[in-house]
Amino acid sequence: MTLTSELIALGQYLAGEFDNREQAIADPAWYVHLHLWQRPVPVQLFPEPSLTLFAEQANILHLDRPYRPRIMQLRQLPQGDSPPQLEVQYFMLKDPNQFRGAGRQPHLLKQLNPAQVELLPGCTLTVSQKCLTDGTYHFAASLPSGARCCFPYQGETRQVELGFEASPTELFSFDKGIDPNTGKALWGAVLGPFHFTKRHDFSGELVGLVR
Repeated sequence: MTLTSELIALGQYLAGEFDNREQAIADPAWYVHLHLWQRPVPVQLFPEPSLTLFAEQANILHLDRPYRPRIMQLRQLPQGDSPPQLEVQYFMLKDPNQFRGAGRQPHLLKQLNPAQVELLPGCTLTVSQKCLTDGTYHFAASLPSGARCCFPYQGETRQVELGFEASPTELFSFDKGIDPNTGKALWGAVLGPFHFTKRHDFSGELVGLVR
């Protein structure tokens, strides 16, 4: 299956190094100054046509201590005569320490293989897109109603609510941690999305594009 122009654009918009410097300066009480790396994975992890990114982030004060490593598979599902539905499926790394810092050291990702990633059930975002007047897109991704994205961490079950909006140079992240018992937001975009600006473009590293 040939990748659609929409899926390619989504991958290009998401691939890069981002930060929320302006937001953190304007409202430091609620928004930590973060760096976010979304680096194309240089090997094919999945059999179906798709684009794959490795993501991690770090506090500006501790760039050498990135956290929240994850794998994002951008894929398209056929819908008969309608355009394919875009999805983002999240995976966890079985050994996160092996790839810690790969956002800035992409050579580490050459060691990745399918046996080192694990599907996160319930962590699939449905993506909608709107074509803008200049030929670019605005993408919005969210969990389907009722979905619960959970993963094990230090012997406990953690729940996250995932979502984003993306355009060529900006990324709004709605990710936040959720108390699985009360549904209360604990961390992340509690008062609104993190507003990231792309500082470096990694779209030229995407694997799976027909050039």
